[in-house]
Amino acid sequence: MASAQVKDSLHQQSLLRRSIVPTALITGGLLINHSQFEQNIQEKIRSGLKENFHSELDDYLQYAPIAELYLADILGVKSRNHWFDQTKYLLISNLLTSGITQGLKYITLKERPNGAPYAFPSGHTSFAFNNAAVLYKEFTETSPLLAYSGYAFATTTGLYRILNNKHWLSDVILGAGIGLLVVELVYYFEPFKGFNPFKKMSGSFTCIPTVCNSGFGLTFVQQF
Repeated sequence: MASAQVKDSLHQQSLLRRSIVPTALITGGLLINHSQFEQNIQEKIRSGLKENFHSELDDYLQYAPIAELYLADILGVKSRNHWFDQTKYLLISNLLTSGITQGLKYITLKERPNGAPYAFPSGHTSFAFNNAAVLYKEFTETSPLLAYSGYAFATTTGLYRILNNKHWLSDVILGAGIGLLVVELVYYFEPFKGFNPFKKMSGSFTCIPTVCNSGFGLTFVQQF
């Protein structure tokens, strides 16, 4: 009994340590929101670019960690969880993050640098960091390079939201913090942990990600 209590205490302390970075990002985003500091940064960045600069790279990079996740599974890279559990936690994290992000957008009604509404926080960035954090959780113990690579794509996604004049710095920082924190909580509580109908299925079962203009999808193939 005492051993279980100690283990639970250590688990909680581990969650607190892992929450330091996302909490710091969320705090930083809130502090510089609507500040002259972020306005100056936006002006300097945009002044260094060609007039009417725009790139669609951020629309695709946000999905890169998901593609890495399933490609690693297809190639047989050892992961923390079964592919179905990965998908389960990924979807739950995405849904929670999307709900929080969209809710804040409509509550704050912050104007984007380009004049459009619903800036705070950045949905692209929160989604990208959400995906990167799941990739990290699954492969940090077996393939560190792969695990950390998702953050490079997520960071670039956030950067291009600023370069495209779609978001302020605070929008991106807060979005990153939300995406990271949600994944920490999902992997801590492990919702529906025992639900995995594919573990007992015979044959080889493969999950292949697909990305199109309308969004992200999954294709499932079973070999008997």
